Amino acid sequence: MMDKTQQNKDVKKATLLSLVPGLGQFYNQQPLKGVLFLLITVAFVVELFLFGFSAIKGFITLGSTPIEDNSLFLLIEGTLQLIITVLFLIFYAINIRDARIIAKRWNSGQPVNTSAKAILANLFDQGFPYLLTFPAYIVMTIAIVFPVLVTLFMAFTNYDFYHIPPANLIDWVGFKNFFSIFFLSSYRATFRSVLSWTVIWTLCASTLQIVLGIFTAVVANQQFIKGKRIFGVIFLLPWAVPAFITIMSFSNIFNDSIGAINSQVIPLLNNLPFVDINAIPWKTDPFWTKVAIIMIQGWLGFPYIYVMTTGILQSIPSELYEAAKIDGANAIQRFKNITLPMILFVAAPVFVTQYTGNFNNFSMIYLFNEGGPGSVGAGAGSTDILISWIYKLTTGSSPQYSVAAAVTLLISIIVISVSMIVFKRTKAFDMEGM
Repeated sequence: MMDKTQQNKDVKKATLLSLVPGLGQFYNQQPLKGVLFLLITVAFVVELFLFGFSAIKGFITLGSTPIEDNSLFLLIEGTLQLIITVLFLIFYAINIRDARIIAKRWNSGQPVNTSAKAILANLFDQGFPYLLTFPAYIVMTIAIVFPVLVTLFMAFTNYDFYHIPPANLIDWVGFKNFFSIFFLSSYRATFRSVLSWTVIWTLCASTLQIVLGIFTAVVANQQFIKGKRIFGVIFLLPWAVPAFITIMSFSNIFNDSIGAINSQVIPLLNNLPFVDINAIPWKTDPFWTKVAIIMIQGWLGFPYIYVMTTGILQSIPSELYEAAKIDGANAIQRFKNITLPMILFVAAPVFVTQYTGNFNNFSMIYLFNEGGPGSVGAGAGSTDILISWIYKLTTGSSPQYSVAAAVTLLISIIVISVSMIVFKRTKAFDMEGM
């Protein structure tokens, strides 16, 4: 063992020295960590002087001279610099905490790794999960956090058709875009209309596909049903065909004049007694367009629920149903008290993703009728949901990028909030004590 005088370390001194990353580690007799921490700090300081300060200045001002300064690039570079700075601050806090903890370990007589070989061995032994997930965090920061922050900051600018860099500069406008969405008449009515239809579409389409999936799975898995594999193949057909092809096919099938529904199916039904149905304006009347896309989404979405529910049903012990039969429970009671609770217990997180997915289901809305027919103002069609309205705001003749960014931020807040509330109430991720 080391001499006690060599083991004693001043925790306060180690903390103060770690204000310069690496010095606290040198004091704690861990030179490898000290060199590594010091190199990271030097690299950050060099980056800050070569790039960081100018990036932060550009982020604040968004440029001063048109053509010469590109406000969008300055916004992106500034966002990147903010991420780098936050990551360094996290590292800085870890450095101080490490110096304090190691000093306390010296004073308490606990073993401390001082050699490079021991530190590396301990890193691979106890820190292997962190090493394994570190690349994933880097990719997540670049691919998710960075674009999200750029979109977030863009929502507080006036980036639109009249302010497109580098010919024009972008300026910070604070909460003006959000104020316009909620209070400006040209956007308020449109946002209210699009949001209400988005909620209706999400609830109806998602519930329909979930109900169809559970119903078909329960029926197909009854003991008296023969040819279950054949039914399984049939129910999987909508899932097997690419959604793009299916939506475009249904768009033609529901065509008002030459579509199969109006030209073939309805005349065939009119041949039946007491049946007289007029041609339905599937793509020219907003109500019938909404009905059509809800039915199509139910067709497209139920196979996934069917497959998942089938797996859950096969895992339910048959003894539960036999005991329920002995107790006199009928089929509805058995489904209500055994089958449905088991399905919801296992599949609740997946069901939530069905709702959040349809909330942002751009392809279904746009491919069927491009968000039409008609218009509800501000470039939105009568069947546009928020995500397709964002697309039109950014690709129209007068793009409104900042307003689209603000709507995107609102979508994120809505989806995340609802998902967290549902997950908490259903205890979807509370797997302890099972």
